[in-house]
Amino acid sequence: MKILLQLNNLHKSYGARVIFDGATASFAENQKIGVIGRNGAGKSTLCKIITGHEEADSGEVSKGSGLRLSYLEQHDPYSLDETVIGFLMRHSGKEAWECGKIAGRFQLKHGTLEAKIGSLSGGYRTRVKLASMLLAEPNFLILDEPTNYLDLKTLILLEEFFQDYDGGFLIVSHDREFLKKTCEHTLEVENGACTLYPGGVEEYLLFKEAQKEQALSANKNIEAKKKQLQAFVDRFRAKASKASQAKSKMKQIEKLKTIEVGHPLSNVHIKIPAVERKNSFALRCEELAIGYPEKLVAGRIHMEIEQGSHVAVLGDNGQGKTTFLRTLAGDLSKKGGAYRWGHGLNIGYYAQHVFTALPADTDVYTYLSEMAAPAVTRQEVLNLAGSFLFKGEDVKKKISVLSGGERARACLAGLLLGKNQALLLDEPTNHLDFETVEALGRALKSFAGTLFFISHDRTFVNLVATQIVEVKHSAVRLYPGKYEDYVYHLETVLRAELGQDAAPQSEEKERPAKPKSDYHLKKELESRKRKLGSQVRKAEERIAAHKKERETIHEHFMKDPMHWSRELNNRYEALAKLLETEESLWLDLTQELEGLQPRHTQKN
Repeated sequence: MKILLQLNNLHKSYGARVIFDGATASFAENQKIGVIGRNGAGKSTLCKIITGHEEADSGEVSKGSGLRLSYLEQHDPYSLDETVIGFLMRHSGKEAWECGKIAGRFQLKHGTLEAKIGSLSGGYRTRVKLASMLLAEPNFLILDEPTNYLDLKTLILLEEFFQDYDGGFLIVSHDREFLKKTCEHTLEVENGACTLYPGGVEEYLLFKEAQKEQALSANKNIEAKKKQLQAFVDRFRAKASKASQAKSKMKQIEKLKTIEVGHPLSNVHIKIPAVERKNSFALRCEELAIGYPEKLVAGRIHMEIEQGSHVAVLGDNGQGKTTFLRTLAGDLSKKGGAYRWGHGLNIGYYAQHVFTALPADTDVYTYLSEMAAPAVTRQEVLNLAGSFLFKGEDVKKKISVLSGGERARACLAGLLLGKNQALLLDEPTNHLDFETVEALGRALKSFAGTLFFISHDRTFVNLVATQIVEVKHSAVRLYPGKYEDYVYHLETVLRAELGQDAAPQSEEKERPAKPKSDYHLKKELESRKRKLGSQVRKAEERIAAHKKERETIHEHFMKDPMHWSRELNNRYEALAKLLETEESLWLDLTQELEGLQPRHTQKN
């Protein structure tokens, strides 16, 4: 494959803090690369150096002659009073039909194209920036955290696009599921270096864990050898007849060096101080209406949530998820009806931008200590601070010198130290690297209190959620299925919409298509086969999961018929329908994939 980008011996520091120390890597055309690494390791800096927004202290970025580079801009290149189609035409210099064609890939069409960008949600604004990026006709993309603040529907659209994209890209993301579905290679930014691995993120983590085990085993053998040699030296160095041998053994000891073992990505551990579990309902809503003085967002909300439930609040951006959480937190007045928290519950609320109000002159440790419940020990404060990447001297940093991401982590850590029996978390994962996201997910999974949270990180939601609340079309309701059912339903609906939208609106409006070259036809065929193969694997995984769950329920009924459960029985019947749908889908996909495979003819 043709090399499009090369990093040659990059060095970059901010004061005493070294980001890159001789980083070197090469990226070829069509390479789909997920970039991982801890917060502060240099992922965003790498993107800025490649795009020219920052310069390395030394070293260079070599760009191939055929490179057409484009990137997802962090700032907003539009003005809020521009229409979507107006901005795309201005920014790209392309005709309306070309802009509309690209925008349609992100479900920007019809009335949305004529809407002012200021009226769109954050997720739709990101779609506009993605469309503008593609109108430059790039063959290599740079995207730094494109999934932040995106709703699940936009995430799925983005995945569909990257699975079909013919060019290469570097994507920085904390969303493991997103990287798994879109990237075939993994670039880890760590300890001043860049390591490119020819496999997906999970393969890389397994490879790295195996490397760590080998290093630990080698170190164990080296330490045993050192101990053996040192025993000989201690015993015989005083004897003249053995002095030369003892000296030789000492030189051998000096040459024996252990292998440095880096910090594995999976070593983050978060322990939330235990809270008392109450034996009553957690939340009761009766005819609740939410919104703002000038606008009703949702009404007639009825639900009762039990203590200890972990509720994921899901829905498209702009539908009212944050409004619902703000109302429950008392940060926004209800518009009607009533809601009531269980007796004696302390409520902790983490808002998306609450970290901007932290006391600037306070250091991290003092802030966390003040936020912690009286029974929380100093060591528990330090442990949780370390889990959120405030280690050693970092806890003495003033809030005023922290970045936005660091302030968000400090705010979240302070909330968890408060020992609240109910937590309301609005996008708690946005400023965390994915190993910290998953560590937080594991910690919250065992949290004894009640939890309401908004997140579009599927790994996190899968880890934590026991119930789903969907906010959609001016309604807030409990979703009857599990999270995987919700995602599957959304994917199915979106696939149907994309299929329907693929048809031309009218013959008059459709511009005659140029005949495609053999090369482009081949690329399209390969892309379609990759996509179908991925869909077949996903269908097989869902079928296996549904069968396993159904068998478990069946065994439960057989072992203990007296403890029949209507809920389990309903789930058992629902799984049968899901299996029928999935197997039909699998058959259609398999037949289509087989039809694309080359047919070999035998010579007589």
